[in-house]
Amino acid sequence: MATEQSGEDAGIQLRDRIAALGAEAFHDASVRISQHAVVTPLLDTPAIDGRRIRLKCENLQATGSFKIRCAANVIEQLSPETLRRGVVTASAGNFAPALAIAGAPHGMRLICHIPEKSAAVKVAKLRALGVELVFHDFEAWWRIMQTRDTGMPEATFLHPVCEPNGIVGNGTIAIELADEWPEIDTVIVPFGGGGLVSGIATAMRAVRAGVKVYACEIEGAAPLAAAFAAGHPVTVDRQPNFASGPGRQSVLEIMWPLLREMLAGVITVTDAEARKAFRDLTLDSHLVVEAQSAIAYAAARSADHSGRNVAAVLSGGNIDRDALVAALAD
Repeated sequence: MATEQSGEDAGIQLRDRIAALGAEAFHDASVRISQHAVVTPLLDTPAIDGRRIRLKCENLQATGSFKIRCAANVIEQLSPETLRRGVVTASAGNFAPALAIAGAPHGMRLICHIPEKSAAVKVAKLRALGVELVFHDFEAWWRIMQTRDTGMPEATFLHPVCEPNGIVGNGTIAIELADEWPEIDTVIVPFGGGGLVSGIATAMRAVRAGVKVYACEIEGAAPLAAAFAAGHPVTVDRQPNFASGPGRQSVLEIMWPLLREMLAGVITVTDAEARKAFRDLTLDSHLVVEAQSAIAYAAARSADHSGRNVAAVLSGGNIDRDALVAALAD
């Protein structure tokens, strides 16, 4: 049954639960998800101002996104009865297909509440996987993200951002980064809802405490930067940009205590910087990515990180063909 999970108390409980985890929890998750998620490559890019930048290519997962890590770590710890009863989620397109793939061997029914302007490639993938879709305008969809209320009490709601086991699954990226690059000192992660960056930051603290983990956003759509500036989540009006359309968004209240404690900061990039990073990734590194991934690469190229060993997490590569062509033609 879906239950409301919001407020400062819930956020503190989530922070304390995740922050208390040691390296073993993330290593165990790596083993648990290994039948679904691959160890993605860490690729070099041209050095800039003496720094070294490498790309953690989660866009090369079979699902095209890091979300298979969190989805698999959640699904593999649910009971057969729960899976048979059905699962419901709210997803902009990457979490739901990962759930469907991880749950398929268990005969799981999946219902996804999705923004009506989601990328066509993601909608097509969900339909091909047999996911039942319920479309909403962004405001209605965001209310589900905040309240978990879908009007479907018979199914178990799985949140794409703040499921504890999902956050731990995301942290397996940090285990790989620490193994692949002993000299790493900085990790930059796109911010969507906070599950990815908080998982990586928590795991990195457990295995390599000196590494700084930053979230990144694009100017005009930066609710996390606004929250850090204000000291608490605030609602921002998202301006149309390379990464997203208009709307209102804030940091989920339940995620704020964990993000505030674990992150070294937030980096914002301009629309032009994100577009250039996208083109460079496509044309120079031969990597097809989503806009969020380009934001991470743009942030890694910031002068603030001169002289550092920086990993940019390319969170996904599920982009519409038309959007890809338009971005390259810009």
